[in-house]
Amino acid sequence: MKFRPLHDRVVVRRIEQEEKTKGGIIIPDTAKEKPQEGEVIAVGPGSRDEQGKLVALDVKAGDRVLFGKWSGTEVKIEGEELLIMKESDLLGVVEK
Repeated sequence: MKFRPLHDRVVVRRIEQEEKTKGGIIIPDTAKEKPQEGEVIAVGPGSRDEQGKLVALDVKAGDRVLFGKWSGTEVKIEGEELLIMKESDLLGVVEK
């Protein structure tokens, strides 16, 4: 991808959830909610503090993150639907 977010923004690809529940019930597309988990694709350089120093972001490309249901702006880059959001919109990093 040839897109670099600015400041404290990150680009996230949604991670699709399974189409079945643990009990084996198949969830139709019309009943599915948009996933609130994604993978960070690209990060900006960070924000500036009051003294003008660059403050790096806590997330990096490849991190799995959780975000709010209505967070970010949906964009299509090179045919792929992605989200651009501020780091502060992220709720946390999923660690394995």
